[in-house]
Amino acid sequence: MQLYSFRDIFKDNVPLGLQLTHNLGFVEVELAGTYGLTPAQFRQRLGWYGLKPIAGHWSYEQWETDPDSVVKEAKDLGMAYAGCAWIPHEGPFDEALCRRTAAVFNHAGEVAAEQGIKFFYHNHGYEFVPHGNGTLFDLLVQLTKPEWVSFEMDVFWIVHPGQDPVQLLRRYPDRWTLFHIKDLKKGVATGKLTGSEDVRNDVTLGTGQIDLPAVLRAAQEIGVKHYFIEDESPTVTDQIPQSLKYLEGLAW
Repeated sequence: MQLYSFRDIFKDNVPLGLQLTHNLGFVEVELAGTYGLTPAQFRQRLGWYGLKPIAGHWSYEQWETDPDSVVKEAKDLGMAYAGCAWIPHEGPFDEALCRRTAAVFNHAGEVAAEQGIKFFYHNHGYEFVPHGNGTLFDLLVQLTKPEWVSFEMDVFWIVHPGQDPVQLLRRYPDRWTLFHIKDLKKGVATGKLTGSEDVRNDVTLGTGQIDLPAVLRAAQEIGVKHYFIEDESPTVTDQIPQSLKYLEGLAW
């Protein structure tokens, strides 16, 4: 599970957030901050609840200005993957920023790789601006070096901008290593490049408009290594148990 799902709980009560995560049966987790604790302290507490940190998200700014500090934090947390989930931008994401970002990611990925950490970028929807015969996301993939930069597919933020997740998985089979399992409420319009949506439209898995069985099969076929449920809705504690039941009954 991506622990950001319980962000409102973690802000006030880290032990409760970890206990709830453990009680739901999760072992592998992805982080989005350590809620006032040092990386070493947070790692210790994860261990108390039988939780293993696989990956985490850091800000674009920290990756750009001090990638070594990110790598140190990731290593202190005991994780193999460290990534970025948001590229700051005003107005539409454009080609110039895409190219600058690719340079930042290549450098960050090289620094991380030299110290045994795998760098990744988590898509967020705004990158799918049309460009040439594809999109700026395609350009970002093409400009980043496979040995230094991999990608985490957030399927919500693939479908939301009107893209086909199965096609994208198969187009770049060697670049996707991590996956966020989410669902988008039926009837919500797609084709938007905002990278934002009402969190109430993040619904229980299997009840929305995403063909999760097909997407998860494609992800398995190309060898995606780790899958994280992420639920940003205000009813997350009700939805995640239902989502787990859905996944348990799924053949993929």
